[in-house]
Formats: sequence, C-alpha cells, structure tokens
Amino acid sequence: MSARRGVLVGKVPIGGGAPIAVQSMTNTDTRDIEATSAQIRRLADAGCDIVRVSVYDADCAKAFRALVDASGVPLVADVHFDRRLAIAAVEAGAAKLRVNPGNIGGEGAVRELADCVKAHRVPVRVGVNSGSIEKGLLARYGVSAEAMVRSALGHAALLEKYGVGDIVLSLKASDVRLTVEANRLASERCDYPLHIGVTEAGLPEMGRVKSAIAVGTLLLDGIGDTVRVSLTGDPEPEAAAALDILRAIGLRDFVDVISCPTCGRANIDVKAIAERVREGTRHIDKAMRVAVMGCAVNGPGEAREADVGVAGGKGGGVIFARGAKPVVARGDLALALLREIGEMAGDG
Repeated sequence: MSARRGVLVGKVPIGGGAPIAVQSMTNTDTRDIEATSAQIRRLADAGCDIVRVSVYDADCAKAFRALVDASGVPLVADVHFDRRLAIAAVEAGAAKLRVNPGNIGGEGAVRELADCVKAHRVPVRVGVNSGSIEKGLLARYGVSAEAMVRSALGHAALLEKYGVGDIVLSLKASDVRLTVEANRLASERCDYPLHIGVTEAGLPEMGRVKSAIAVGTLLLDGIGDTVRVSLTGDPEPEAAAALDILRAIGLRDFVDVISCPTCGRANIDVKAIAERVREGTRHIDKAMRVAVMGCAVNGPGEAREADVGVAGGKGGGVIFARGAKPVVARGDLALALLREIGEMAGDG
C-alpha cells in the first residue's frame, strides 16, 4: 500500500505522513456566535487541532464567517442534504467540508459543489456510518465493512469525477470490531487519508474504552490520519481522551506518570503523589517517564529505569534521577519529584 495522500485543513496537514490531528465538534447552537466561539476556544485549549461545526440552516451559514474570524484553529463545516449551505460555508471560510455527495441533490449538485471546493482549495471529508449505508449496498452486503467501504468509495468517486481529489474518508460504527474492520479494508483499497473514531460511542466512561480500543488498534496498525473520540455531553473531554490515546501509544510526547497499584507494603501515598505529579506536568510536552512506587520490592528497579522516580520507604523515599546518584528524601515527595522533572525538562 502506498503512502496516504496528504491534504491541508487550513494550516493543519492530514495524511501524507503528518502527525495525527485531533478533532472534536461543537454542540452549541451554531447561530449563537458568542457561545460557539467560546466553545471552539475551549476545544483548542484542550488540544484540538481542528474543530467541526454543524451548518444546518441559512442562519448557521451566515454565522460561519464570524466563527472563522474568531477561531484560532481551522473549522470544518458539517452539512447534510443541502449543497447551498455547503457552498455558503465554504465561501464563508470553512477549511474543510464534511458532506456526503450522495445526499445533496444529484450529480448536478455535486458538480456545483465540486466547482466551489476546487476554487477555494478546500478538502472534503466523505463520511459513512454503519447506520447510513445506501439501501442497495445494505441489501447486498448487510451492515458490514464491505458495505461501508463500497459506500464511501462510491461517494469519493463521484467527487473525483468532477475533479475533487482532496478527500478524507471516514468509516465509523458504534461497534468497535466493525469500525476496525471497515478502516482496515479501506486502508487496503485506497490511499485517501482516514479520519478514525467510534461513532455514537456513548457516555464518557464506556465511550472512552470503546474509542481507545478501536482507535488504538488502528493506529498501532499504522491506520488513521486524524482522530475524533465521540462522547455524549460536553465535547472538551473528547480532546483529552484522544490525546491520551495518542500519548499511550507514543504518538504525542508527554510526561508519562507510571505508578504501582499499591498493596499493604506501600510506605507512601502513591495515589496522591502520582496525581500531584500528573497535574503539575500536564503542560510539559517532552517525552519523559516518571515512576511513583510504594515500596522496595519493585520500586527501586522501576524508579531507576524511569527518567525520574521515587521508591517509598519508611518515613520517606528514595529519589532516582537519570544520571544522578539516588537521594533519600523526606517530607513532600511530590514536590521533590516535580523539582527534578522541571530541571530535566528545562522547565525551571
């Protein structure tokens, strides 16, 4: 399989070997410019590289220019059924368009929209969910990876017919296994960049689990160019969840705080120390490992292997820092760790 095509969403590259981009979507009333702009800012602060916004009527399209002007990240216009809204959003500054060519009014509408996105050099995301497969494909293949991929490639072919090549595919299901199968199949059959995630993943607790399994599996396979974790409710936790997935598999640098599960031998409050260290290092985007270990069984070994670590002992602990001799510490062990981390990260 050749390398993925690359597209530009504003100044954010997707595919073509670029880093995985994190996305989320606003859930405010798009027509409320102040509320929607505020949520876009919060999503950007939470780690989103790109934010998607629903455009569902003419007033949303009118508001889009103000949203673009106020945004520090590229905005994607999410439009269904109406090419006029899609064209208006592109003309208002959308950096990317999310649309299904098959539901906007026939080939004449597709050609008109294609002319617009080409003129503005805006990529198009073609999204197929397991619940939106065309009746013919559904009758022949059922709800399956084959049906989803054929549907997506059919929509993409319609855009290609009218000269649009900057296309991102999205194949999502609420079922983890189906999501993985569909994206693996799409990766084999095309070179479009892939937007990955589990749709309708549910409430945050289970949604994070389902998304971590599906997204993590695909990314470890080398599949996926941009990610959204879909959770019911406030969208800001979506960005945190996506970043956590990328960090866990080594695609984003961060301070990785590892800690023992604790047992009766623990001599220090492992949980409290680990939480303080995690909160105190969230702003550091360098790859570091910090170990918080409760006793002398595995503690010294794990702490010694980390960049910075502590192994608990009676009345205190032993601080290990790479390249330095271990130091016995008493008192505020979290603060002692944070000082060592700050020096090592150049964050003093």
